[in-house]
Parts: sequence; C-alpha cells; structure tokens
Amino acid sequence: MNRNEGSSFKAVRLWSRRLFVMTRKELLQLGRDVPLLLFLLYSFSLSVYISGAGIAMQLNNASLLVHDGDHSESSRELIHRFHEPYFRFDGEVGDPKEGVMRLDQGTAMVLLDIPPRFHELIKGQEPVAVQLQVDTTNAPQGLSAASYAARIVGEYSSDLALSRLGAVSGDDMRMPVVNSAHRVWFNQDQDETWFQSISHILRMITLFGFLLPAAALVREKEHGTVEQLLVSPVTPLQIMLSKVLAMTLVILAATALAMVTVLKPVFGVPIKGSAPLFFLVTMLYSFTIAGLGLFAATITKNQAQVGMLALLVISPMLLLSGITTPFEAMPPWVQSLMALSPLRYYIDVTYGVLLKGVGLELLWDSILAMALMGGSLFGLGMWRFRRQFQ
Repeated sequence: MNRNEGSSFKAVRLWSRRLFVMTRKELLQLGRDVPLLLFLLYSFSLSVYISGAGIAMQLNNASLLVHDGDHSESSRELIHRFHEPYFRFDGEVGDPKEGVMRLDQGTAMVLLDIPPRFHELIKGQEPVAVQLQVDTTNAPQGLSAASYAARIVGEYSSDLALSRLGAVSGDDMRMPVVNSAHRVWFNQDQDETWFQSISHILRMITLFGFLLPAAALVREKEHGTVEQLLVSPVTPLQIMLSKVLAMTLVILAATALAMVTVLKPVFGVPIKGSAPLFFLVTMLYSFTIAGLGLFAATITKNQAQVGMLALLVISPMLLLSGITTPFEAMPPWVQSLMALSPLRYYIDVTYGVLLKGVGLELLWDSILAMALMGGSLFGLGMWRFRRQFQ
C-alpha cells in the first residue's frame, strides 16, 4: 500500500468514525427524551392494535327497522334474509313515519317498508315493489347497506322467478343459470384488520420519519449548538446524515417491534415475501421522508413551526396517496400530483411484499422512484443547510 492509498484509507476511516460518533450522539439525545420515546412505543404497539381491532370499515350490524304491511309468509321470508352480521333487526314499527323519525334521530340506519297485499301480488304473478330507506349520513356505511339490501332483494326476486318457472336446484336444474365463481387472493378471509394495522404502521413511519430528523435539526438551531458543530471538524453532510441514520434506525426498530408484538401474533398478518427486502425498502423510505423533514427544518426556526409544516405536508400525503382510500378513485389531477409522493410507491411495495409475496422483479420501478426522490430531497436539504450558514 503506497502513501496515497494509506492517506485515503485513513481519511475514510476518520470520516466514518466521526459519522458514527455523531449518529451515536443523536441516539443518546433521543434516549433522554422520555415522553417522545413513550409516544413512539405507543404509536407502534398499542396504537397499532387499536387501529386494527377498533376500526371496522365493512358493514356490520346495521340497525334495521321493518314496517310490515302484509304480515304474510312471503314478507317474513324476505325479512329473515336481512340477518347478521350485516344487519341487526331492531324490531317493527307500526307506521312508516315512525321509522323515518328514527332515521332522522340516528337510532336506525335502514327502514324496510313492505306494502300490503305483498304475498297476494307475488302469488298472482304481479309486479310488487318494496321500499328501502337508508341513512347515508355516514356515506360509506350507508352505501354498503343499500348495496347489500339491493342484493338481498334481488336474490329473493330471482328465487321467486326460478320457482315460478319450475326450476329446482342441484342436478335437476331445468334452465341455464350463470354462476359467478369468486376467487379472493392475498387475503382469502377478507380480514380487514390486516389492512388497518399495516396502514397504521405506514402512517406512523411517515409521521415520525418526517418529524424526528426535522425536530433534531431544529433543536440544534434553538439551542445554538449547530454553529458549534459547523466550526468543529465535522462536515455539514455528516451533521445531516447522522440525524437521518439515527432516526432511520429508530424507525426500523419500532417497525420490527410492531410486527413482532402486534401484526404477527395478534392479527396473524403474514409476511409472504422477503422480510429483509421489506426492511430495506422501509429504510429507503425513511431516508426519503427524512430528507423532506430536513428540508423543512432548514426553513423553520423552532419546533412549533416544524409541527405546523408537518400538518401542511404530511396530511395531504396520508389522505391522497391511497393509504385509506383507493388511489384509482381519485381525480386524475390528484393522481398526477401524488406521483411526487414517496408514500404512493411505498404503499405498493409494502402490500406487495407482505401480502402478495412479490419481489424486485415487479417492484423495482417503485423502489427506484423512492430512491430518486430520497436523493433529490436530501440533496435539496443539504443545499439549503449550507446556504443558511454561508
């Protein structure tokens, strides 16, 4: 080894040691902030459980009132088809106006109104209609209730038509029937706790990935220690990179904690793909969000301003990147705008690795997009940081 190679090796070793010391300093400083650590542990443990077990998006036990104007065999059969777990029969009302009043009060969601002579018209092969009034104040639940109810009434009508034509079930079916065979992939039981718990972890990674590095840098500015660091032997790159590395390690540890203590043992969320790939992509995503947080820290003066800016930046990302609502249901201009959101690509990678079991051969474009965004955001933050103290 010649002298130049030896000098280069010593320079790299010294640079790496300084980065290690700065990263260790950030971890020690975070460890002294007990309230923040407790909040971090809560967000990746108990909060994940509450989000998965306490929030139901599917229709469940919708309150059903019935005004039966016929009290016949046919009306009782139709009412019996509105059963749990989707509907909860809360009794009959003597007058439709009473049912409408219950809908207005919010004590019922669905009012099924069966007219008089219902059974007589059916037996006489005459058309008959039933009225269904649904409270859609809660639009998703109301639309689900209306959809389920329309399907129940439609199946009842089909059964009546088949019986009228003399068709029977089984091998003796006398007329052609189209059957729909459904195949549910990746979540065969349609367990929504998988989606809710994973989505909550993605939200927490995004929030802490932005706030922790930004708060660490702003804290240095508030205490006046950033000037001391700049006159020390460390470079601006080492100052910013150490904060990103430290907070990324914390987020990776918190994510592992959530998966080991809640996702796998409590909800049974599978990891069908490569766990190392998932954590590698999580590290890349944390680096990307941290770059955005560091840039925010360079244009703010205190931690309160960082929090306000987080609301402005993180809230649209969480709402519009497809983490809670289908991305395809958004307007085209929103979809084009969210192409700049790293969370948009991280969602695809996370569900692809954990639930679908796919690898780099299908996810390389999303990972590449996150890498380009991370490098750009970190470079922008570094440029802004250097410019501040020139």
